[in-house]
Amino acid sequence: MSTDYGHNLIFGTFVTPANHPVHQAVEQAVVADRAGLDLVTFQDHPYLPTFHDTSTLLAYAAARTERIRLSANVANLPLRPPAVLARATATLDLLSGGRIELGLGAGGFWDGIAAMGGPRRSPGESIEALAEAIAIIRGVWDTTAPGVLSVRGKHYTVHGAKRGPAPAHPVGIWVGAYKPRILRLVGRAADGWIPSLQYLQGGLPDLIEMNRHIDDAALAAGREPRDIRRFLNIGGQFTTSGRGFLQGPPQQWAEELTEVALTYGTSGFILASDDTTLTRTFAAEVAPAVRELVATARGTGRHE
Repeated sequence: MSTDYGHNLIFGTFVTPANHPVHQAVEQAVVADRAGLDLVTFQDHPYLPTFHDTSTLLAYAAARTERIRLSANVANLPLRPPAVLARATATLDLLSGGRIELGLGAGGFWDGIAAMGGPRRSPGESIEALAEAIAIIRGVWDTTAPGVLSVRGKHYTVHGAKRGPAPAHPVGIWVGAYKPRILRLVGRAADGWIPSLQYLQGGLPDLIEMNRHIDDAALAAGREPRDIRRFLNIGGQFTTSGRGFLQGPPQQWAEELTEVALTYGTSGFILASDDTTLTRTFAAEVAPAVRELVATARGTGRHE
């Protein structure tokens, strides 16, 4: 059974925040901006000395770009306290004219996190902490709510925190998730979901069951499944002849991504690219073709 949540399509890049050459990651953000892509994202691994600090990198890249949106993919929650992360995100959104989104992860690579002074959490604890963090972040942003913010959790507690600033636009909280429990949290509390194709053990068909966990939880929470945008981190290379999924000419990519969009409800495609030519070709030849093919299919009712 195919699924299409009807979202407009977003195309972006997933850039490695390598700090050598020092401006490489920023220049790739500029390339994506000028090529007409919608989004540029960076990994967040604060324990790696070969990477820039992603929060600082996002601010610098926002200042160097003009129209593209920016996000971590995804922010390392255990090393980024949620109330501070909320204010930092809102500040950057205000300064950039509403171009910041919040990709958020429960954590991984616990040895590195612990080495930096962060907590070492079990999978269940990390999901509990993520739920608490989302509540705190939304509470900080909600300047229309009465009084100060108080959230008492097992992992995060704020008591009497002043609210604000509010972001310039409704910042999306997009969660990286794979297992049923955290997928249900996405359905209850998040605005978007960002898995990576390379981590889907069964390939693209895994998205069917994963979407079901999100959709069921959304409905149980009184939300519509289409309230949650579905992204996908992808990788590939352009070749003159087809060699496999996203291994072929741009038209093959366009047809394959169109099928993913209409079958699995994916509306945000984020290409891992530190290569100018790859990024420009994706923007110029793949993104427009996918938009056209999806619009045509929707017009004929193929997605229903």
